[in-house]
Amino acid sequence: MLLTSSIPNLLWKLATPNIAGVSVMTAVTFCDAWFVGHLGNQALASLALVFPFQALMQMMAGGAIGGGITSAVARAKGSGDINSVKTIAFNGLLIGICMSLLYTIILGVFSVHIFDLLSDSNDVINDAVEYSKVAFGGAILTWVFFAFSSILRGLGDTYAPAKAIIIAGLIQIILSGLFTLGLVDIVNFGVTGPATAMIVSHTLAVFFLLPKIIGSNSLLSAQNCVFNWSAIYTILKVGGLGLLNSLTIALTIAIITAFVADFGIDALAGYGLGARLELMLVPIAFGIGAALTTAVGTNIGANRYNRARSIAKTGALITFFLTGVLGVIVAVIPWVWIDLFVVSGKAEFFASCYLMIVAPFYGFFAGGMSLYFASQGTGSMILPVVVNVVRFVVVSSICMLVLVFQFDIKWLFSGVSIGLLITGVGQFLCLYSSPWKKSI
Repeated sequence: MLLTSSIPNLLWKLATPNIAGVSVMTAVTFCDAWFVGHLGNQALASLALVFPFQALMQMMAGGAIGGGITSAVARAKGSGDINSVKTIAFNGLLIGICMSLLYTIILGVFSVHIFDLLSDSNDVINDAVEYSKVAFGGAILTWVFFAFSSILRGLGDTYAPAKAIIIAGLIQIILSGLFTLGLVDIVNFGVTGPATAMIVSHTLAVFFLLPKIIGSNSLLSAQNCVFNWSAIYTILKVGGLGLLNSLTIALTIAIITAFVADFGIDALAGYGLGARLELMLVPIAFGIGAALTTAVGTNIGANRYNRARSIAKTGALITFFLTGVLGVIVAVIPWVWIDLFVVSGKAEFFASCYLMIVAPFYGFFAGGMSLYFASQGTGSMILPVVVNVVRFVVVSSICMLVLVFQFDIKWLFSGVSIGLLITGVGQFLCLYSSPWKKSI
């Protein structure tokens, strides 16, 4: 199917389960903000501080290292080397476990020092620290879950990961509401409720996927569980640069968050709602993008470069259309999104301002992200990563200009829009670089 099926049919079969899964992930993100919104603007501001780092972990686990695993497995499968597939799977899991330990140490233990750089409010920082202790203290479960999902996607199985995401996501929504808002005063974790629910649901997802990994696919059998530098290199050739890419995206958001915080708690709470909608597009782009990584990687492994390029363009166009329409809607009538949350005072004004300026460019951002995932299938990621580094530099420079010249916050939001445009146009131009020009 990956090598011969029509492109629309191929993307339908691969992407539909992913989109169903990430739709639930998007619902989780929405519900977490909705539940925390009932705790007040201070809680929303705390969530805004943590969210870039939580998104960073998920982008690294699912999109960077996960994409490297999927790409390596898909190319090995496309070439018919099953032993390499098994070796790559085990070493990909090792990389994920090591990365999870870094998150636990840096953001689970020393998060207060990081949040001190982003906010001057002790109350906001304290809630953010408590959230981080839970969310990143159990990071190993999140990373193992994404590693298992990436391995299966590389094999062409998008259904099992989608089922795990859907089931775990629905459980997470229920638990998040109960833990955050309280259950008859028996369980009431407050702002840490969503983090607790996330760790519980990811644990269940790991056990759901485990039989697929060690059972039907026999990927972690003893003879293949060996440390292999070649497999590590194959994964990190894509995933390592992906880490830099994810870092630039998260740092861009963190820097904007820090500058917005200078305008007050209401501005931070309002921006947090707007930025959360923006980052909800990443799972949508990933839903199609993960299918592109598998399809492109398999066709590249089989030396079918023209077909791989056509698959990438088709997937990007679909993503651009879906998210672009959403962006235009919330830009014209931002209250459709904002009124779903409990906000008061100027927070609603800042959220509306952000959406009216930034949302029209959502299609460029999501379409560019889907092309980034497609590029992972080629095994060559230098130019796609450079695009997001350029975005980081440009947006950071605009933030500095806003600070130095005391411009209105609208100029800062305009910088965000420019950054999204750079992502879309830059990733599209990457399709015409050398990895995509080889003949069949």
